[in-house]
Amino acid sequence: MTHQAQGAESELPGKPTSASRTTLSHIMTGSDTNLLGTVHGGVIMKLVDDAAGAVAGRHSEGPAVTASMDEMAFLEPVRVGDLVHVKAQVNWTGRSSMEIGVRVLAERWNESTPATQVGSAYLVFAAVDADGKPRSVPPVIPESERDKRRYQEAEIRRTHRLARRRAIKELRARRAEDAGRP
Repeated sequence: MTHQAQGAESELPGKPTSASRTTLSHIMTGSDTNLLGTVHGGVIMKLVDDAAGAVAGRHSEGPAVTASMDEMAFLEPVRVGDLVHVKAQVNWTGRSSMEIGVRVLAERWNESTPATQVGSAYLVFAAVDADGKPRSVPPVIPESERDKRRYQEAEIRRTHRLARRRAIKELRARRAEDAGRP
């Protein structure tokens, strides 16, 4: 589905994926650890949200808030002394929302071995105005075959998110209706 097919035709000019792509890097220290001695998942999630927020703000050219986080996957543990790189980009845009894809890589701070992917996530951000109301975002223009694949996969995730939300609302309405019956 394209922006036009969604009825989300924007008056704003499109922006290429590369325009807002961002990498944040952070070295993990003892204060980042959990009881097992590895980096706490919440620390990684905050870095993911920070990077995604920077990308969303850059793409939308203003404030954007986290609406949801999907599919946060922790693939490998992160250790104290790891240099963590959080790479984020806009995968898809709607009228006021954006899906941001994030890859988390880690490498030892004192070794020259390649970084390993240790996590990934998809977040949805909504662009907001000064009053916290949704505002339009520029359409994203996928530049590579990989960007085009990510755009299509993001549309599938969006369809699933909306279907799940609709199914839950319907279930709650049926349960409330059943609870009101004698």
